[in-house]
Amino acid sequence: MARRPVAWAGAVALWAEAVGTALLNWFLGLAVDEQDMSLAGLDPHTMTVSTWIAGAVFGLYLTLCGLVLARVAVRDRGPGSSGRILLISAAVVHALLGAFAIGLVGWLAFVSLMVVLGLIVLTLVAYDRPFSPCAPSPTSP
Repeated sequence: MARRPVAWAGAVALWAEAVGTALLNWFLGLAVDEQDMSLAGLDPHTMTVSTWIAGAVFGLYLTLCGLVLARVAVRDRGPGSSGRILLISAAVVHALLGAFAIGLVGWLAFVSLMVVLGLIVLTLVAYDRPFSPCAPSPTSP
């Protein structure tokens, strides 16, 4: 089965997305700082630092999600409950960003977000725990 390559591809995609997000926020922070922009009277330097912090936090979040997928691929076992919750939250974030990306950025951004979403969901489904009922089924003797 192709569980491991899908998990590796998802990890690499999330790491690339983490770097891209961090670099984009760094660039946006520089643009705000160079143009000395202000929003509703906020200090431009505060806006710059806030943008950099947001990029670092989101980049670390995506890197952690990639590490969970890499660990899944190396061990060839599903993530634990905290890893599963982290990956589900990443899937929800990608679905919401994809919905916004259609109108704001374009179809290419939407498709790339949906590919990453698909890799995350496929990994979660492929490594799903097998069903083990506590009680015997009604058809058993």
